[in-house]
Amino acid sequence: MSRPTPATRDGFKLYRTFATRWSDNDVYGHVNNTVYYGWFDSAVNAWLLERGLLDIMNGDPIALVVETRCTYHGSLAFPEDVEVGIAVAQVGTSSVRYRVGVFGAGQVSAAAEGEFVHVAVDRTSRRPVPWPQEWREAFAAIS
Repeated sequence: MSRPTPATRDGFKLYRTFATRWSDNDVYGHVNNTVYYGWFDSAVNAWLLERGLLDIMNGDPIALVVETRCTYHGSLAFPEDVEVGIAVAQVGTSSVRYRVGVFGAGQVSAAAEGEFVHVAVDRTSRRPVPWPQEWREAFAAIS
């Protein structure tokens, strides 16, 4: 089985920087795999909050994570800063698939990359609903 080529920076539309923490490293001396999923979640949701789309306390619809995956190409470790890039890969009626890349600060190739899928649901019923137009416009801006 051949290894996929790591994604490069030009494949992502926007970036968010995170500082690694001492507690992010595992016993093998690199950032533990679970931390990457936290970066995925934080990068996407921070962008939604900044755009005024996601209202955590009162918004309707809300976006629930239904799928994630990650492929690792290299190691990152404390005290390194990381840059997490996001782009929209696909928008459905009530779902959106983001592509996410995790880069060591200033690195051209991703140390890890993955996907993160949100589904729009009604706050009360938790049943899927179509994305509002303003959400679709925001998705298009980073597609």
